[in-house]
Amino acid sequence: MRKRGKRGAHRQDLLLGALGVLLAFGVCEAVGRAGLVRRSYLPPASEVLARAVELAGDPVFLDGVGATVRAWALGLGLACAIAVPLGLLLGSVPVVDEAVRAIVEFLRPLPSVALIPLVSLLLGSGTETKVALITYASVWPILFNTVYGLGETDPLAKDTLRAFGFGRLSVLLRVELPATAPFIAAGLRISAAIALVLAVATEILAGFGEGLGIFIAQSGLSTDGTRDVLAGVAWAGALGLVINSVLVWGERRLFPWTPERRGMR
Repeated sequence: MRKRGKRGAHRQDLLLGALGVLLAFGVCEAVGRAGLVRRSYLPPASEVLARAVELAGDPVFLDGVGATVRAWALGLGLACAIAVPLGLLLGSVPVVDEAVRAIVEFLRPLPSVALIPLVSLLLGSGTETKVALITYASVWPILFNTVYGLGETDPLAKDTLRAFGFGRLSVLLRVELPATAPFIAAGLRISAAIALVLAVATEILAGFGEGLGIFIAQSGLSTDGTRDVLAGVAWAGALGLVINSVLVWGERRLFPWTPERRGMR
C-alpha cells in the first residue's frame, strides 16, 4: 500500500512538473508571438527549442558542452576529496574546529566570480582556472553538511560501540560515517548545482577557452544572437535538471534507511 502511495505521489509530482514546464513554455511562446516584446529580444519559445535541438547535432557545440561538463566533474570531485575528510576532522576534533573556524568563516563568504582575475593570473586561461573556482565554491556545502551530519549522529549508538571496546576509528567508520552519508549526499547535490553555475559563469565572465559559457558569451556579441543565447541557457538548465535528477535518484537508492525515505515507502 505504501509503495503504491509512493508511486502515485511520484507520478503526481511528475505531472505537476510537466504542467509547470508547459505553462512556462506557453507563456513565453504567447509573449513572443504577440509582439509584446521584440523578437530580437525575446523570440518565441518554439524557435529557441528548435535551435537547442539543432545544436545537439553540432559537434563543435557538443565539444564545448563536454569541456564544461569535464570542468564541472573535476571541480566537484576535488571539492568532495577536500570537504569530506576536512568535515570529518572538524566535526570529530573540537580543538581543530575552533582553531580553523575563523579562517573558514572568512573564506566562505568570498564570491568565487570575484576571484576570477586573481586565479587567472595564477593559473592562466585554461581549464585549471575553471576547476579551481568550481572547487572553491563547491567545498562549502559539502563541508558544512558533513560537520552537521556528524553532530546529528545518535550518541547512544556511539556509546554502545565504545562499551564493546571499539576505538575512535571504528566508531567513525561503523556509526558516524554511515549516519553522516545522507547529509554529505545532500551537500553534494547542492554543490553540483553551484559547480555548474560556476562552470558556465566563469566561461562567460573570463571569456577564454571553450565551453557552454563561451558559446553563450559569443552569441551575445552577435547582432541577432538572442536565440542562440537562450538556446545555450536552455542547455545549461537541462544539464542542471539531469544532474539533480540523477543525484536525487542516487540518494534514494543508496540511503533507504533515512527517516524521510522510510516514510515514503
